[in-house]
Amino acid sequence: MNKFLQIGAIAAIALSPAASWADEPENGTLSIVFENDLFYGTDRHYTNGVRGAWLSGPGGTPEWALSPARWFPLFPDGGTVRVEYALGQSMYSPSDIRLENPPASDRPYAGWLYGSVGLIAETGMRLDQLSLTLGVVGPASMAEQTQKFIHRNVGSPDPRGWDTQLQDEPGLILTYQRSWRSLVAEPIAGLSFDVTPHVGGAGGNVFTYANGGVMVRFGKELLLDYGPPGIQPSLPGAGFFVPSQGLGWYLFGGLDGRAVARNIFLDGNTFRDSRRVDKEPLIADLQFGAAITWGHTRLSYVHLLRTPEFKGQNKMDEYGGFSLSRRF
Repeated sequence: MNKFLQIGAIAAIALSPAASWADEPENGTLSIVFENDLFYGTDRHYTNGVRGAWLSGPGGTPEWALSPARWFPLFPDGGTVRVEYALGQSMYSPSDIRLENPPASDRPYAGWLYGSVGLIAETGMRLDQLSLTLGVVGPASMAEQTQKFIHRNVGSPDPRGWDTQLQDEPGLILTYQRSWRSLVAEPIAGLSFDVTPHVGGAGGNVFTYANGGVMVRFGKELLLDYGPPGIQPSLPGAGFFVPSQGLGWYLFGGLDGRAVARNIFLDGNTFRDSRRVDKEPLIADLQFGAAITWGHTRLSYVHLLRTPEFKGQNKMDEYGGFSLSRRF
């Protein structure tokens, strides 16, 4: 874990500006997210996720993206529209990765390699996000190779049961989320707080769910920001943020509840025989963390707790995640 903290600190220093660039035009924002349960000494279930994304500036949105944003009925009139491109990989494993043949009652091995294109519309008090994600579940996701490579380099046990993973299947997810800053307190001694509820949902053969929740932030230089980005499913943060004039920081906590109709990583392959477990239909995520903004750079860390996702899971899952966003 110390290595991860050192990497995050070095990256923040290297990418942070020496002075405010508030008057410069916004070309776009690059965000990188890394999530792993090794931060808390576990190695099971949702065990690793990485995602990189580029969010265009307000003047860099192509016409093919502006047209759908105009006719999409849930987007606000007059919002600033941006387009986001993302690539990512997630991996899942049973409780004991040392077994070549894990129990059928435990979560199956699975990987998810994907790309997505999304639109966001932001008004100053409200953020709407619409995204289409395409990818592949199964051996073609290369999750087995990724996990084995990581474990060799950090000295963790070799995962031996990947021969039992879900089969190759194309995946599609259409996701919509709305967040709005319903309460923004006036600063007192340079400190303030805001409250941002959200609602949304996803549909597809990978995830189908409806969700809702709230995030609370407290800190210094609490500028326009809807929370740091995460990896789906999660609270709907974003790469979008307004740079600070100097050093800013905030603490945040959030809750997200999901009613789940489909989760391929628990339900198994759609049209082929595979391992599967009986999922829990109602899931809750509790997260808390901290973010630092320095000029055009935002670095955050989040600790997330997730209620059991399938029958027979006797413990909550927890993992940590770093995100680094750099506005150019």
